[in-house]
Amino acid sequence: MGSFSIWHWLIVLAVVLLLFGRGKIPELMGDVAKGIKNFKKGMTDDEAAAADKGVDGKTVEHKSDEVR
Repeated sequence: MGSFSIWHWLIVLAVVLLLFGRGKIPELMGDVAKGIKNFKKGMTDDEAAAADKGVDGKTVEHKSDEVR
């Protein structure tokens, strides 16, 4: 049970190309890239909104005097 040979990888590549086609793979990778860009943009927007509100991202813990 060693590593795969070049023939195994060529067969896997052929099956992937048959399933997705030549045009689908670049299209799929473009969609992934757009998703990553949108995620990063959303993260920076959240940080900017928090900075505008004066929230520094720190958690404030509250200790109650109640005894249960």
